[in-house]
Amino acid sequence: MTTKIRTAVFGLGRLGYWHAVNVATRIRNAELVAVCDMNIETAERVAKELEVPTYTTNPDEIFQDDTIQAVIIASPTSTHFDLLKKASESGKAIFVEKPLTIDLNEANEIKGIIEKNHTICQVGFMRRFDPAYDAAKKRIEAGDIGDPIYFRGISRDPHAPHEAFIEHSGGMFVDVSIHDFDIARYLMESEVTSVSAHGRVLKYPFMEKYGDVDQSLTYIEFASGAAGDAEASRNAYYGYDIRAEVIGTEGSIFIGNLREHDIQILTKAGSTHDIVPDFPTRFTDAYNLELSDFFRVVSEKGTPRVTVDDGVKALKIALAARESYQTGQRVSLSPLPVR
Repeated sequence: MTTKIRTAVFGLGRLGYWHAVNVATRIRNAELVAVCDMNIETAERVAKELEVPTYTTNPDEIFQDDTIQAVIIASPTSTHFDLLKKASESGKAIFVEKPLTIDLNEANEIKGIIEKNHTICQVGFMRRFDPAYDAAKKRIEAGDIGDPIYFRGISRDPHAPHEAFIEHSGGMFVDVSIHDFDIARYLMESEVTSVSAHGRVLKYPFMEKYGDVDQSLTYIEFASGAAGDAEASRNAYYGYDIRAEVIGTEGSIFIGNLREHDIQILTKAGSTHDIVPDFPTRFTDAYNLELSDFFRVVSEKGTPRVTVDDGVKALKIALAARESYQTGQRVSLSPLPVR
């Protein structure tokens, strides 16, 4: 029998809880043995629900436990730097939600620590594991649309998170558009060389206090000569809307749609279909697949499909986009090698 990888989860908000459930109930070669959250009541409630033996508000209790082999970091981004550093120094494999950190210097420092310690570290860009995006990647690699020359990404949330989240999120470009920036360089097989970003507050005035926006558009240029754009919105009241398009020299690929189920309803009032309500629904398979692959890599002592280097590069693009929005100027990124 394969020994299960003893795992702890940091942060039990919506996404952290989802990861905890996946580890406890869906990942065959992993065992959830501890959960950690700054709210002791939350930690206790999740521990009881998932029958986890240990819950705590103190991360050091987990880092000092040599029987715990892997950690999942889904706590607020402002805590990532310290948790990543301690996890690597304590010899644990790491799955960390995006963004790696909010500060590029911290991200580069973490990259150095992880490389020095030979730590397995996977960054949570789940779209790479989504069956639709994964199939698109394979078709592009097979040459089905020729050379990719334009990327279009859409990331629309039905509403804004609460103000306390926005304050520490890093803003629209770091919190939301970073997913499109990562998947763009992945699908286009080329690094981003410049961005021109724009944004407005159209619905949530409190965002102005934090220099954030609820609607944005980023124009992207790639080292290959290709181009693209990424729209992000917190105003899609109708539902959760994640789509992408890659235009090639010999065809195009369209990824994703709004339908939760492949049904259409016809009545006297007209034709309707249901809409994906939230991100856990849209990416249920992707979240499960990315963790399954992480634990496979840990078991095999391999290299993750989404590395800390990918996390640093995506953050660099996101911060450049934020700078472009703030200054009103196009921002160039230092040349990076094509993957």
